Amino acid sequence: MVPAAPFDFAGQHFQMLAENALFWPRHGALIVADLHLEKASWYAARGQPLPPYDSHDTLDRLATLAARTGARAIWCLGDSFHDRDAAARIVPAVADRLARQARSAALVWIAGNHDGLSAGAWGGTVADELLVDGIAFRHQAERGEVRPEISGHFHPKLCSHIRGRRVARACFVGDARRLILPAFGSFAGGLAADDPAIAASFDGSYRAMLVAGGRRLDFPCPGRAAGDATARPAAAAS
Repeated sequence: MVPAAPFDFAGQHFQMLAENALFWPRHGALIVADLHLEKASWYAARGQPLPPYDSHDTLDRLATLAARTGARAIWCLGDSFHDRDAAARIVPAVADRLARQARSAALVWIAGNHDGLSAGAWGGTVADELLVDGIAFRHQAERGEVRPEISGHFHPKLCSHIRGRRVARACFVGDARRLILPAFGSFAGGLAADDPAIAASFDGSYRAMLVAGGRRLDFPCPGRAAGDATARPAAAAS
């Protein structure tokens, strides 16, 4: 079992999981973003055949985490499916797994820019956003939001070069008021944690965060104040 890292945000106690998810013990809620189910079948429909196992792998990992944490609820923060037509392509085995997951934990599907609100067809409830204990949960961060906010959308990754090779690992990014989750989907790409598109969601500097051995590792990101042309890749905190 991979230990979780304690994570305090907006006066609440969370657990940051190495498996790219967040757990909120107070509500028994497992929080994930960007599952992008049926992404491989989307590519296959466009002449790029890929192994059709991404949805099964993503749901395997989701079920394992739900069982390990004892989650009573699963909140999916948007883009749970790769596109709005995924429901027409989903195979019965995947549809059945979604229905069974909805029976074992209260599923909340937040609408994303890819999937709309179709995910509720397999159980659970759908919403544009969620407000719990003063924290706003939505798919994409809103610059004008003054409340604490947790979102997804950007698929942040911490990128570095080791022995001449570029290495990228999914990460969380956030500051005291805003947290962006990594993509949970098995076949999801990513954006560098210090990319200007992510930095634009923050008022100043922020952190890229990884979990290793039950500890949270923080890496500073300069934010918009550094200027896009001179911003440096995220480096390890001292």
